[in-house]
Amino acid sequence: MVQLSTGDMLRDARTSGTEMGTKVAAIMDAGQLVTDEIVIGLIEEKIRSGNPAGFIFDGFPRTLKQADALAELLSRNGAQLEAVIEMQVDDTALVKRITGRFTCGNCGEVYHDETKPTKVAGKCDECGSSDLKRRADDNEDSLKTRLMEYYKKTSPLIGYYYAKGDLRPVDGLASPDNVADQIVKALAL
Repeated sequence: MVQLSTGDMLRDARTSGTEMGTKVAAIMDAGQLVTDEIVIGLIEEKIRSGNPAGFIFDGFPRTLKQADALAELLSRNGAQLEAVIEMQVDDTALVKRITGRFTCGNCGEVYHDETKPTKVAGKCDECGSSDLKRRADDNEDSLKTRLMEYYKKTSPLIGYYYAKGDLRPVDGLASPDNVADQIVKALAL
């Protein structure tokens, strides 16, 4: 299966230098969510490229409109949704996780201030680069804006997918191995 991360797709668009990329950058820098039309267009492009094993949607859908659009896209392509994993994490833990993360700009290795710091401060453990970066929108002010957007626009999806019988809640505060086990069980339909 291919993982389709809307965050990754949007970050790629942001640095593409295109008109769409400039628009995406301005929205993301303000800590807001991009429009449904932009996200749906990016997802549709990927779905049309096809993958016989299927897709894992990461960060999509985020709105009821996107959920309906996804159902239509899958139907048009002869596919169906198998499950929706809800990673349950409280706001305080989420803020702590996001504001503490950083990556190596050279090799892409991911670190965290508390859970996975570099062995030598300021140096990537994998490649030795000192090009360590934090995302511009990984700060408390942007996160507060994003959380408000989540509660307004995304949280209704929990009820939407529950009513359809597709929702599979997972305790996102458990250990990584336990979370993986929960996901495997949730997907054993």
